[in-house]
Order: sequence, then C-alpha cells, then structure tokens
Amino acid sequence: MDCLSRTKKVHQLFRRTLALIFAGTSWTSIFQATVLSQVPAEWVDDPLSTANVSESGIEQSSDEDVMDSRWNLPLPTLGGKQFWTDHRWWYGWRVQYNKTSDSWRLLDPSSVRRAWGTKEAMLAELAKLQADNEKPHAEPIDVVVLLHGLMRSASSMKPIQAAIDARYATIDATHKESKANEVPSVVMFAYSSTRESITSHAEALREVVEHLPGRPRLRFVGHSLGNIVLRTAISQWRSQGDPTFALDRMERVVMLGPPNQGSSFAKTLGQLGLFETITGHSGMQLGPSWNEFAESLDKPPCPFAVIAGDLSPLRIRNPFLKGPSDGVVTIEEAKLEGMDEFFTVPVLHSFLMRDSTCVQTTVDYLFEDDAGNGHTATDPDAKP
Repeated sequence: MDCLSRTKKVHQLFRRTLALIFAGTSWTSIFQATVLSQVPAEWVDDPLSTANVSESGIEQSSDEDVMDSRWNLPLPTLGGKQFWTDHRWWYGWRVQYNKTSDSWRLLDPSSVRRAWGTKEAMLAELAKLQADNEKPHAEPIDVVVLLHGLMRSASSMKPIQAAIDARYATIDATHKESKANEVPSVVMFAYSSTRESITSHAEALREVVEHLPGRPRLRFVGHSLGNIVLRTAISQWRSQGDPTFALDRMERVVMLGPPNQGSSFAKTLGQLGLFETITGHSGMQLGPSWNEFAESLDKPPCPFAVIAGDLSPLRIRNPFLKGPSDGVVTIEEAKLEGMDEFFTVPVLHSFLMRDSTCVQTTVDYLFEDDAGNGHTATDPDAKP
C-alpha cells in the first residue's frame, strides 16, 4: 500500500507540474498580447522584468516629458535578441528600437540598459556620453559589420568576431608597435528580423553605418537574410543618397548562404499561414513576395565572395529543394552575378557562420588586401 500511495503522490505531483507549466505558458501568451503593446517592453529582453513593470507603472509622462529620458534602473539585458534593432553604434554603446512597444533604449558595451525613452532622448544621452568622454577613442581605420540571418541574433556571428580578434592578436604579437585604431572594430548589427520588413532593417543598418566614428573602411559579412538586408541598404544609398560615402568606403563583402535569387523553400512554406506568423514580413519577402521585392536590390560596389553550403557529399537532401543545397538555400539561389569568389562547404545553412573552415575562409578573404588597395577610405569633405 505504501508503494501504491507513493506512486499516486508522484502522479499527482507530475500532473500539477504540467498544469503549472501550461498555466505559465498561457499567462505568457496573454501577457504578451495585452501588456507588451502598452508599455516599454524592456522586460521582453531583460531578465529583471519585475523592475520594468514597476517603473512603467509609475510612469505618467506628459507630451513635454516624452522628449526626456525617463527614470531608469540599470538593468542587464540579452542585447536585443529578436525584439530590438540597432540604430546607432559607438564603441559598443547602442541605441535600439523595439517596434512591438514603440520603445527606445541605450545599452552600454555590456548590454546594460542605461536609459530609455524616445529616440530623441536616447540620441541626446549618447551625445552627452560622447561629450563627457574623458579618454577620446582613436577613430577606427577599418570596421567589420556582421549581419545575422532570419530568426537569429547577433550572437550567432560571434565565431567570426572571435576569428578576427584572434587574427589581430597574432599580428600584434609579431608587430608590437601596432596601433589600437589599426585593429578593426567589429559591429555585430542586431535587428528584429521577424518583426519588420527588410526595407526597415536596411534603413536601420544605414543609420548605424552613417554614424560610425570617423570615416573607416567598411567590410561586411552577412548570413542568409543579412545579405539581403545589406543589398537593400546598398540600393537605398544609390537611390536615396549616400551622405557619408559609404559605398566608396566598402572594401569587401562575404555572403554566407545568401538567398540571392530568393528562396524556393520559403516560397513553399509561405503557402502556410503559420510561416508568416513565425517569420514575419521578411520571411514572406524571401519567398512569395520575392519577384516584386527583388527589384529593390543591388550588388556590392566592391569585391565580394559567396560561400554556399552543399550537403551533397553527406547525402543529405531537402525534398522541397531542387539540386544541391545547404538544406535551406540551393547553390544556384546563392549565386550572384559579379561575385569575385565562390566557395562551397559541406555544412548546414544554420551552421555556416560557426564552421571553422567557413569562418577561416571568410576572414582570409575579408582581409586579403589589408593595405586597402582598390577601394580606399574617402575624405569626408570630398565630392562623390
């Protein structure tokens, strides 16, 4: 009887646990649907969410107060995974926007929230920070911008950042006289890939690039959708104006698994309503809306390489795709007219930016011309 009693208690505990998990999941859904659209939504990304709820509860600002930075409790965040888009970058400091809650915030290099409020207020806070900086930073000569893919976050590009750091750590050990500004600054551009259109992502990227310190040479590495965001930004610079001559300063671009011809896989999945719910407008633009959207794309104005995944040697095949692919993008879809180099690796689409061979190939091509021959940094006062 004791054994049966203990078994019954275990079953009851198990059922209660499942009930709590279900209730918690349901409450989270209700919370997101009813509350997040009404308040700053910092807790969507911040672990210390209760503090955010409290500060929003006491916030009753007038129209005049909206222009000001609101009372802030410094909170650690996740840096903006899928909810936030970067609009400014200054030596690791970032101004980010959350479309879901129409909220802006300022993060420090450790991803701690230092201020929140309107965009104007955050830009003012950043300007004050720059003016009060006691130890001026040396303006970088080179900047590498890393762009993650659909439903991914900036942290997915960390292996490439680590490889760049390792490369220059080796150079520094050999040439001890190297200067700090000769080491490339790496900007891991974060954007809410499933919550806005590719056009919006490109506009945010342009803001970040146009407000980088100085006039550095620019190098880009994109994974999947990140490449389409970059191609859109290039098109916008050409059609809407390029005030900081970003196109002239572009040195090299590496595209990892880019759906340069659209995604037949996304077109197939796009027939399901759930696909748009999960991937947002950006996912639809890669698939069902591709033919119309492709007209707004352009090619890099500098040498660029494409690295595509080919699972044929592993005998892995996606039945929804025709021909060799990385499981998501076919080799033919990855190609782009004018590419300087084309490489294939036996790696799944989602792991291209983590594969050691792929990462090394990326870094080698990215800095093949360290002297800056070809495209050179443009004088900010020069005419285009």
